[in-house]
Amino acid sequence: MKLTKKGQPVTLPGEQPAVGEKAPAFTLADLQDVKHTVTDFLDKPTILSVVPDIDTRVCAIQTKRFNMEASQIKELNFATISNNTKVEQAAWCGQEGVDMLMLHDPDNTMDENYHLLIPATDHYARVIFVLDKEGVIQYREIVPEISQEPDYEKALAAAKSLI
Repeated sequence: MKLTKKGQPVTLPGEQPAVGEKAPAFTLADLQDVKHTVTDFLDKPTILSVVPDIDTRVCAIQTKRFNMEASQIKELNFATISNNTKVEQAAWCGQEGVDMLMLHDPDNTMDENYHLLIPATDHYARVIFVLDKEGVIQYREIVPEISQEPDYEKALAAAKSLI
């Protein structure tokens, strides 16, 4: 898949999970080193917000906005995923005063099944997945220009429609 980063072309290799498919397996740790898998999110519709680098402006905006809006909807699960380290994510949360579910993947293990790693940047693409209670992807946005924000309204509307 062809994307751009600040107008420059980059390639997202492989096949990314599509709408209608079961979300592939992953096991990622949160800031308390608790392991989470896709099956942990099957009790409610879920927004998985994948960001390239939590320490960048657009990723910070995306994470705070989704956290603020999704945290007000108790019938939704919400998690942010990046390939930042636990230390980087924890420092960002502390600096921003944010307490939320952050899943770190510095070894890029999620890429084995999701194919979201851009080799040229060694970071994940900016992607939103909305899963239903069975773990089926009901909405997916792979943001074509990495330096731009996702469509929050569409993602939230997709998640709310599953409640």
